[in-house]
Order: sequence, then structure tokens, then C-alpha cells
Amino acid sequence: MFHTTFYLRRLHSLCGLLMLGFFILEHMMTNSLAMAGPQIFNMAMGMVEEIPKPVFYGIEIGMYAVPILFHGIYGIYIALQAKNNPRDYGYLRNWNFTLQRWTAWYLVVFLIWHVGYLRIYLKGITGTPMSFELLQNIFQNPVVAILYVIGMWAAIFHFCNGITTFCMTWGITKGPRAQNVINAISMMLCAGLCLLTLAFMASYFVY
Repeated sequence: MFHTTFYLRRLHSLCGLLMLGFFILEHMMTNSLAMAGPQIFNMAMGMVEEIPKPVFYGIEIGMYAVPILFHGIYGIYIALQAKNNPRDYGYLRNWNFTLQRWTAWYLVVFLIWHVGYLRIYLKGITGTPMSFELLQNIFQNPVVAILYVIGMWAAIFHFCNGITTFCMTWGITKGPRAQNVINAISMMLCAGLCLLTLAFMASYFVY
């Protein structure tokens, strides 16, 4: 018998780990160049513009848009079925489960704004190239800057905690000890990436 839910959940998990993870790490590396100054950052953005458009759009649609849309839409379906009870069972794993759902809801709104405004409107419709100065101007609004940091932190936690759930879903970590080890490693990665986010965001206010 073909269990549709079984395979959909594993595809959902795989898309989250690989495609969403690659999306986050690519954004982290790109934004980290801001710490080297406007010239280095703009040079990197210029190199991205040199990628042939058919190849660039193929990557955006095939590697980013389709997998992330599937992960998001099916994730909403899963979240609507979930029962969160951190107050009744306040142990770490249950809180991680709950935060995974809360960050998912925030990310839905955050990505609509982030992709809709920066990628579709500014770059796609108005033809404005991505640059250090553009982002610096956007982040001058403290509300936008704070919401962006929260969005990055939400994405980072969602990805890092997703590493633990991926390993459990795919049977990589079968025992409590192995699960605790991978969870500890994932949370250390989460803390490191969150600190890196603060570092590159500070660059837009220093230069």
C-alpha cells in the first residue's frame, strides 16, 4: 500500500533541510560580505548579475521557489494539525517543537515581504540592483531592521532545529542519546549563525 503522507512528510523534510538550508546559508554568506565593506559586497552582487539569466532563473525557480513553496504550503498543513502544549510539558524537545511551528508562521509573512519587496518589486519590476547602499538605506528604519533580524533568527532556528527532526524522521538518530547529541550540535550552529546575523547587520550602521 502506498502511504502518501509518509512520503510527503519525508519530501517535506528533505526540501527543508537541503533547499531551505542552502537558501539560508547562501544568504548568510552573502550578507556576511557586508562586514568587509560596501566595495566587497557590491562586487559580489555584481558577480551574481553576470550569471546568464536562463541559468539564474532556473536556479531561482527550480532550487529555491518550488521546493520552498512546497515546504511552506505542506508545512502550514502540518502546523494546523499540530497540538502545542509547552506549558503542560515544559521539556526542551516540546519547546523546540512549538518554536518550530511559531517560527514557521513568522517565516510565511517574512518571506512574502522579503521576496515580494526586494526580489520581485525592487529588482524585478523597478530594475534596482542589489547593493550595500540599498540595504543600508532600508535598514535605517529601526522597525524594519528589527523585523529582519527576527526573520533571520526565525529562519536559522527553523533550519537548525529541522536538522534534528530530519535525523529523527529519516531514522539517522534512533536513540535518545544520539538525538540529544545532534540537537546540541544543531543549537550551537543556531547560536553561531544568530551571532553572525547581528555582526553583519551592525555593518550597515558602521560604514
